[in-house]
Amino acid sequence: MLHDQQTTAGGQFPHAVLLSCIDSRAPAEFVFDAGIGDLFNARIAGNVANQDLVGSMEFACAAAGAKLVLVMGHTRCGAVKGACDHVQLGNLTGLLDKIQPAVEAVRNVPGERNSTNSKFVEAVSEANVRLTVARIRELSPILRDLESAGKIQIVGCLYDLGTGRVQFLQ
Repeated sequence: MLHDQQTTAGGQFPHAVLLSCIDSRAPAEFVFDAGIGDLFNARIAGNVANQDLVGSMEFACAAAGAKLVLVMGHTRCGAVKGACDHVQLGNLTGLLDKIQPAVEAVRNVPGERNSTNSKFVEAVSEANVRLTVARIRELSPILRDLESAGKIQIVGCLYDLGTGRVQFLQ
């Protein structure tokens, strides 16, 4: 690790920027077997995009040369469960409100529309990743133009906490 720190001390050239959840069970560097200097990593509960995070992504791609923006959701996400259950808790309430469009988008899963229905939660997690990818494009003409020019890709994926597998979304 010290060697990696010394090697990257003079500059950084990560190939990707990840937006993922703060869940302690899904650290992006471990999921993707990455080391120091390999990834820009932004973490927020529910992997939601806001202007500050998207601005960081613009830096990563337009200034530092990252070629991939990856939104990584995961199974059994507590933030998604909280949004499904309409949890109200201080500042978390506003963050969970950003996941509500994904909750509303899922209509084809039978059963309860809350965190007791694991199929519903997983469908909301996937919808949330897709909507976050769309939100990044909406918030950033810079990233949208880089993607249109073929200079970067903006994609989503889901990490399965149980299997350790990553499923990339089309």
